[in-house]
Amino acid sequence: MALTGRAALLAALGSLPVGIWEPSWTGILAVNAPLALACACDFALAAPVRRLGLTRSGDTSARLGETADVTLTVTNPSKRPLRAHLRDAWPPSSWQPGTEVTASRHRLTVPPGERRRVTTRLRPTRRGDRQADRVTIRSYGPLGLFTRQGSHRVPWTVRVLPPFTSRKHLPSKLARLRELDGRTSVLTRGEGTEFDSLREYVPGDDTRSIDWRATARQSAVAVRTWRPERDRHILVVLDTGRTSAGRVGDAPRLDASMDAALLLAALASRAGDRVDLLAYDRRVRALVQGRTAGDVLPSLVNAMATLEPELIETDARGLTATALRTAPRRALIVLLTSLDAAPVEEGLLPVLPQLTQRHTLLVASVADPHVARMASARGNPQAVYEAAAAAQAQAERHRTADQLRRHGVTVVDTTPDDLAPALADAYLALKAAGRL
Repeated sequence: MALTGRAALLAALGSLPVGIWEPSWTGILAVNAPLALACACDFALAAPVRRLGLTRSGDTSARLGETADVTLTVTNPSKRPLRAHLRDAWPPSSWQPGTEVTASRHRLTVPPGERRRVTTRLRPTRRGDRQADRVTIRSYGPLGLFTRQGSHRVPWTVRVLPPFTSRKHLPSKLARLRELDGRTSVLTRGEGTEFDSLREYVPGDDTRSIDWRATARQSAVAVRTWRPERDRHILVVLDTGRTSAGRVGDAPRLDASMDAALLLAALASRAGDRVDLLAYDRRVRALVQGRTAGDVLPSLVNAMATLEPELIETDARGLTATALRTAPRRALIVLLTSLDAAPVEEGLLPVLPQLTQRHTLLVASVADPHVARMASARGNPQAVYEAAAAAQAQAERHRTADQLRRHGVTVVDTTPDDLAPALADAYLALKAAGRL
């Protein structure tokens, strides 16, 4: 229960004439006694808050940057009308900064025995699960002098999914995939290592693709067509250790890695390959296995939604052992991690032969575009020193990448905006070369 501003204002206005003409306890009592009686009557006529029935419905998931509408149904079982202000509390990251007050507060009037709905529109600024907090209701009497107030817990969870901004690159990558797969008209022999079919020779075909046995059985020259391998196993490994927490621009490196992994998974599933996901630092944070082509992308998005970087050093030996258990047969392992010299040289390089002996390994890393800008800066002594430091950092990354390449590893190292399409291009190049 609480007094309203209207009651305080009436008390202040009533005290003025008493203080001017009759400053005594009698005068104060003459003013405040009727006001207290009015407040008591107002409190008695206000609808009770504890007996209200509250239920939720609405969206249970939304992509980061999009809105989610959660509807709260308020049922008034009492015989008095409910005039109330309602606050639907959620974590601060459920709204854009500065919009929480207008988005979470509602006014409603519910006649006796009826129900009304109010909708809270969320616009989350972070991935993960957003849990609803308490619903606080302040019920006003007909005079607006005194209120009943209470809180209810009405559980609801909205899962905020990765935005998948690299989806815009998918059509162009699928067109390249169709070209590799021989579904579009090309003048040259289709690349790949799996035999597809025979067709009649046309000028411009590679003579090495002529099937002489088939030609001998028919009157026309026959050539073999090929298609990229299908039903290959791709294991995407996300390093969720401390290096993934470094921010590049407005987001952690892990977010850019997840976006690239989603584009790769969408492309590979369309190509007929099987895609699994492993997120690891010192233990398994997420594991998605055995999903069908139509279910793999939703499963990956759902598993990535709650992933957060852990401020611990990644156990490279544990990651390698877990990856080998997850992919017991030959596969393409795509490791999204950092190319910082110390973690790679002390952690990854000693265990690298275990991965490359059985699998094809592709390492992708997020580069900071600010370092490239620093390396090209000139004009004053401070800029020159910054450029020297940036050039040294770039040289260390290039040296680390060269060490990996000498072990037969394909390396993709580029900025967050370019990582997803570059990783997809690397996958298509491996597929075209028959290395999967």
